[in-house]
Amino acid sequence: QVQVVESGGRLVQAGGSLRLSCVASGRSVSNNVMGWFRQGPGQEREFVAAIGWTSRSARYADLTKGRFTLSRDNAKNTVYLQMNSLDSEDSGIYYCAVGAFVPTHPTMRTDYWGQGTPVTVSS
Repeated sequence: QVQVVESGGRLVQAGGSLRLSCVASGRSVSNNVMGWFRQGPGQEREFVAAIGWTSRSARYADLTKGRFTLSRDNAKNTVYLQMNSLDSEDSGIYYCAVGAFVPTHPTMRTDYWGQGTPVTVSS
């Protein structure tokens, strides 16, 4: 089993920046994809970004508009989501997932989920 724990969510002003962290434990996930999804109030969960072993493998949803950057520390089983130029539409619960890139999924297959970390962007 893999446990996934997110951190870093908080209240931030519009235009500000935030870095979310996600740590996986239980076994090495260096061969797995780690990604982020988010769910706003009354909305469905949506894909944000995902990354494989290297930064060149990163995939981003259009909603990031070049504002978000993923990075990964495989030695620490950790992925980071740097979010800049935040606006109120970025508010929501951000969930980290561990899984894989597979042809049957346009984003990533999700095998393990974290509990989420809340992000609130005040205007």
